[in-house]
Amino acid sequence: MSYPPLPRAPHKAPASLTFLPSLNLTLGRVHEFCGIARWRMALWVAAATDSQVFWIAPGWSGHRLHMEAVSEVLNPGRLTFISAKRPEDILWSMEEILSSGALPLCIAEVTEAPGLTPIRRLHLAAETGGTTTARAPLGVLLTPGGGGAPGVESRWQITSDMPGWQLARTRARMAPEARWSVGPDRIPRPLKTRNLEVV
Repeated sequence: MSYPPLPRAPHKAPASLTFLPSLNLTLGRVHEFCGIARWRMALWVAAATDSQVFWIAPGWSGHRLHMEAVSEVLNPGRLTFISAKRPEDILWSMEEILSSGALPLCIAEVTEAPGLTPIRRLHLAAETGGTTTARAPLGVLLTPGGGGAPGVESRWQITSDMPGWQLARTRARMAPEARWSVGPDRIPRPLKTRNLEVV
């Protein structure tokens, strides 16, 4: 018995946000940024959106973004800051924001990498937010050290390398590990990926 051939539909790449030339983040998913310059990379992503951005941070941390530095990348008025009182409030707030689909981007600073279950909940929240709006929201976690949140769509590490930055994609579901040198012009220039070292 023969079966009719299956229809071959062209592969459609998932919707994504281009935050630097040729570098993208898949929408409707949660991505992780780590490294000493992770706040800078988060600002590049915020600048690539066309709306307000929620930025969640631990209220007990002494770290705050310097608005003069922020203004070099985007209008600080586009950022709405949320100060969480407890660590669990950070991920809860992010989940609520993503599931609402109200804004295209939510950034959350965490004090340690979340486990797999919270990451799955965030992915589901972003997918839910995408069903109520024309574009699925994007979640960005800023984690200390070398990161390590399991189940994230991608992990990026960025360090300062005056006058620019060294950027590494250390994990991604749909792309290989890679490194770039990013100058003040914000144009990523590929570096050799052999023996990729993450610091």
